[in-house]
Amino acid sequence: MASLRDLGLSEYEARAYRALLRTGPTTAKDLSRASEVPMGRIYDVLNSLESHDLVRSQAASRPKKYVGVEPDAALDRLLEEKQRELEAKAEQYASVVEELSTELDATDPVDGEFWTAAVGAEDATDLLLERIAAAERRMVVVAGAPATGFDLGTVGDRVTAELEAALDRGVEVRVLLSPETVDALPRSVGRRYTAELADNEGFSVRTTPGVDGTFNVFDGLEVCIEVPHPLSGEEPFAMIDIKDAEFAASVSEEFEPRWAEAESLSIG
Repeated sequence: MASLRDLGLSEYEARAYRALLRTGPTTAKDLSRASEVPMGRIYDVLNSLESHDLVRSQAASRPKKYVGVEPDAALDRLLEEKQRELEAKAEQYASVVEELSTELDATDPVDGEFWTAAVGAEDATDLLLERIAAAERRMVVVAGAPATGFDLGTVGDRVTAELEAALDRGVEVRVLLSPETVDALPRSVGRRYTAELADNEGFSVRTTPGVDGTFNVFDGLEVCIEVPHPLSGEEPFAMIDIKDAEFAASVSEEFEPRWAEAESLSIG
């Protein structure tokens, strides 16, 4: 069940406030009995409730009397206070992330070969988007055939959004598509391309027949390869990410002649 403690009150504060709603204006002594808050603690509790603007006091009376504010007003004040606390926490966490990001980015990367794989449409898409987001200088995107196992519309929009972010970071993006892939692209991707990507100097897209594989090359160091299902083209694919400068260079050598002979493409 919901409790006033969920909104930041202590057990004694919650008891005292509820008792005030039942008793109406009352003294600290009578409130201590009604709420079962020890007399030695009741004044501290009342002072705390006043600091939350949940209690009003009548100082002119002898002995001093207290009354609880209306529940709607009290709950709104507690909610606003919690929201301020959460906003302050969010700002604190954002500051920590910014500081750590600067610190971690300053760490020199360790060179070395490494590979990983993601199986299934969702995990493979997440891996691809992660690697696009990590690109720093240049990126090659090759789509030789419409990908299987996932919704081209949804994934195409997500990839396009990450490409936009990469371009904003100053990453050069070259996209090579087969005619079959161009025909399969949803209209939403074409509209976004026209609106967001086409006029960016760092972005270019071309098409050429005879491109069978689907892969990405990041910063000349890393290759992300789509692997179709060996038995069924309708089932989710896998994605293999290989960090190997020598392998990435060999893939780039195969890509460059295809890019040179490809035709510029307008989508949308």
